Amino acid sequence: MTPYAESLAYPELAVETVSLPDVDEKLDQDEEWCWIETEEGETEKVRFHDYHEIFPVPGLYEHLFYEILECDSPRTIVELLKSEIEGAGGAMEDLRVLDVGAGNGMVGEQLQRSGVDFIVGLDIIEEARDATLRDRPEVYDEYLVQDLTCLSDSVQTRLEAKRFNSLLTVAALGFGDIPPRAFAAAYNLTADGCWIAFNLKEDFLDAGEDTSGFSKMVREASNQGILEVLKKVRYRHRLSVTGDPLHYIAIVARKRKDIPDSLIREVE
Repeated sequence: MTPYAESLAYPELAVETVSLPDVDEKLDQDEEWCWIETEEGETEKVRFHDYHEIFPVPGLYEHLFYEILECDSPRTIVELLKSEIEGAGGAMEDLRVLDVGAGNGMVGEQLQRSGVDFIVGLDIIEEARDATLRDRPEVYDEYLVQDLTCLSDSVQTRLEAKRFNSLLTVAALGFGDIPPRAFAAAYNLTADGCWIAFNLKEDFLDAGEDTSGFSKMVREASNQGILEVLKKVRYRHRLSVTGDPLHYIAIVARKRKDIPDSLIREVE
């Protein structure tokens, strides 16, 4: 178990047992699933990416991903960001963070522990916000449930007024949950010079393997002076259901200008 997982105070797990399937072949990451046995003795099959089923069960997300599968991405991304900021003479206390794909607040919690005072969470599913308000009510200054690809003018103006100088999205890119257009919309809510930190499954940064559009977006944004990549690190995101390591690439960067519509259309 990772040091980060050991340090967390999990809510009481509201199911009897969680068990991984005995599978012979390697599943794609978005096909992985587990068995849960409820306190009433019923057994249910739950797909890992069906967050609307996982978040309502107190402690299930933490137990599955952080205790069993040893996820270490929140700590890894936040520590890399902190290292770059402090190396540039800045401080975490000065950040105004937009946490996109905030889930049940694990990343926000790690940011708060690192000294960040102002964090706004945003996710597309209500169950994520409900879980955060249930388990981590003191982490976010505000938590919005919004689809970034179709923000109303009022919400757009409201978010721009928060003057974000940092954008994080952790373990949420590349599987369709946050498409390139949604990431670009969040990116463009921030001012030039904003700190950007995110991670992607390593296959999604391989031009030959990527079907998500993020490989091309990151490459072209870098080539066109839109995104200045400062740090790129390969690390173990978590274990798969078969116990194999799943490697991701963590990226810390600075925003230099908005992502234009032409680039978004090119990668879609």
